[in-house]
Amino acid sequence: MRADAVSEQENIEVIHQAYAAFGQGNVPGVLAMLTEDVSWSTPGPPDLIPYAGLRKGHEQVAGYFEAFGGAVEVTEFEPQTFFAEDDMVVVLGYYAFRVKSTAKAVDIDWVHEFTLRDRKIADFRGYEDSAAVVAAFTAQP
Repeated sequence: MRADAVSEQENIEVIHQAYAAFGQGNVPGVLAMLTEDVSWSTPGPPDLIPYAGLRKGHEQVAGYFEAFGGAVEVTEFEPQTFFAEDDMVVVLGYYAFRVKSTAKAVDIDWVHEFTLRDRKIADFRGYEDSAAVVAAFTAQP
């Protein structure tokens, strides 16, 4: 690692701050922590899961948060374990939510992978049981 590089602990702190802003519903606060050219990827078929797919830049990531908030009601969100190496932070966690259109509940573990550049999130990739999420979006109430 370069001597002028941001430390792994500082990168973990950025991710803690991003989760705190998300937990407060502060989308502008989250967007301020992203690079202008951010890449944001969430698993699943976008035709069934409104927030799934790849988005680039602040405007599209803002659309992700709008679609996510419009589609689900989060009842639990727990980032649990943080790992960092160089400019990457990986977080293991759990969340539970209810799909608004079907009233179906989902509770699953997830993995979030962040790549940071100059203390900002440049890339996000989410990993979860997308089959469970698809089932919740396609189930009848």
